[in-house]
Amino acid sequence: MCGIAGIYSLKNENRKWFDSLQSVTDSLKKRGPDAGNIWQNNNVALAHRRLSIIDVSENANQPLWDESKNYCIIFNGEIFNYRELKTELVKQGVSFLTQSDTEVVLQLFIREGEKFLNRLNGFYALAIYDSINNKMLVARDRYGVKPLYYFFDESVFVFASEMKGMVNFPVNREIDLVSLSLYFRLNYIPQPRSIFKNIKQLNPGSYFFLDGKSPVEEKKFYSIPFVSSKKIHAHDYEESKKKLVELTDDAVKRRLISDVPLGAFLSGGIDSSVVVAMAARHTDHLKTFSIGFRDEPFFDETQYAELVARKFKTEHTVFSLTTDDLLHDLFDVLDYIDEPFADSSAIPVHILSRHTREKVTVALSGDGADELFGGYMKHVGEYKIRNAGTVEKIISSFDFLLRAMPQSRNGKISNTIRRMNKLSQGMKMNVKDRYWKFCTIGGDEYVNNLLQDKWKTNSNELQIEKEFFLKPLNTSDDMNEVLLADMTLVLPSDMLTKVDRMSMANSLEVRTPFLDYRMVDFAFSLPAGYKINGNSRKRIVQDAFREILPKELYNRPKQGFEVPLLNWFRTKLKNTIDELTSKEFIESQSVFNYNSILKLKEKLHSNNPGDSAAQIWAIIVFQYWWKRFMID
Repeated sequence: MCGIAGIYSLKNENRKWFDSLQSVTDSLKKRGPDAGNIWQNNNVALAHRRLSIIDVSENANQPLWDESKNYCIIFNGEIFNYRELKTELVKQGVSFLTQSDTEVVLQLFIREGEKFLNRLNGFYALAIYDSINNKMLVARDRYGVKPLYYFFDESVFVFASEMKGMVNFPVNREIDLVSLSLYFRLNYIPQPRSIFKNIKQLNPGSYFFLDGKSPVEEKKFYSIPFVSSKKIHAHDYEESKKKLVELTDDAVKRRLISDVPLGAFLSGGIDSSVVVAMAARHTDHLKTFSIGFRDEPFFDETQYAELVARKFKTEHTVFSLTTDDLLHDLFDVLDYIDEPFADSSAIPVHILSRHTREKVTVALSGDGADELFGGYMKHVGEYKIRNAGTVEKIISSFDFLLRAMPQSRNGKISNTIRRMNKLSQGMKMNVKDRYWKFCTIGGDEYVNNLLQDKWKTNSNELQIEKEFFLKPLNTSDDMNEVLLADMTLVLPSDMLTKVDRMSMANSLEVRTPFLDYRMVDFAFSLPAGYKINGNSRKRIVQDAFREILPKELYNRPKQGFEVPLLNWFRTKLKNTIDELTSKEFIESQSVFNYNSILKLKEKLHSNNPGDSAAQIWAIIVFQYWWKRFMID
């Protein structure tokens, strides 16, 4: 895995952009600790930080030129069908100077132009410069596994893999009010926005073609193929199960290609267990890794991971952590975050990545399966509301009582009550409002009270933004629409962002077999009923691998990769919270209403904390970020 950055200048007076490129590149060093190079001419510059995975020789360092010295590429990612593509090109008379997948990508572009993007099976962000025509292609993979930020005006286009690169360019740091508002609702900033008004993210499955003449226009090369469940002509269920196993096996096998040590995350859930089961077919002594919470048994799933490891004879390592271990990494996470991102499960992902990197350079994960096949509790809630029976109607009728009962994520009973309350509220909403409710940790009233007037966005502008993300939701009887919305909102902006940043903070590459494009296309060719019904989530995944996985993995609660924020905030992190939300800091900053902060802290310490821990965490992340990036 790597970090990339570049400049395409339209005017000669842009030396300040070129002068900043070394600091931009240096800021991306953790993404690529093995090598770093910059190439530039009068109007173009390309920079690369390399984490060597395939062909670790210096010949494969980037920027990488073709033999004619007319075309140059910088590439962040992996292409898992590059061997087949290379064989095809060799038959056409192409000779290769390296064994890397990057050179295959470059040669494909030379012959096919931007059409080659649809032929790649992998994940990436890339830029290719055509020196003959002074053109540049900038592209991002189908689902947004790898990030790409950019800025452009009438004189220059610049890009980088992370915001920490972008802020080293001379770009104005004006906060985007819509992004700020969305952040305190979602706990992350949805793409293509960023925290800064003038910096965007390239959408998944999209590209720019820069020629210095035409307007800078983003173009799509891929969209998830979606057909209403009523119009799907799928194989019968048994045939679909077999097809799923075949696709998963091949997707995992392809992702075992590596010239450096490789392993797999193993949480003990179905998804990572499926990946490990398939990987064990193709490699001996597979290394697997999981973390457990010694002080918080409610969050610990290592017993299930160890069952899977024993069954498939992996070399399994459990990192058993104390609360102090978690707190130690918390500040490493805050130090690496370069724009507000408050999914607290980033902390255990960071810890897992750090420990895993001590033994391997590449890890497989089960990410993407929940969004594709309906694995979240919110999917269960949505299904129950759409198929409401006596139980759901009773819950709805006791809405007033549920609101008064203790709710939090940190205990079995209080978490059940929290979910029942959300279900009850959702039953009174339409499809789009309910989806938004299930995605958020703070509503309009909460955010409006939290922010001072000058930091609030126009309600119409916010509504337009919401409608963009809710566009897939057109009916009330097709759960596939909900999954499509998750694939375009939650997956790239939350889940993949979390894994990319935390793994790259530790120079670890993470590969996601469930996001093989053939798997995604297949998943959306299935009726929603194959994925979720009244009895199970990820129904077809569970059934397809039932004879392969340990039976103990079934009929157990899905915990999720969470951390005990509530307990921390009430004890060991109380001083940190008080410091970052002190009256002096809040008033000097002039972003938040101090009284709203006080009420939130009071709720945190009450018998009914609700989502206050997640809301406090979003504020802490923002305050820590503000001190680093907004105070000179």
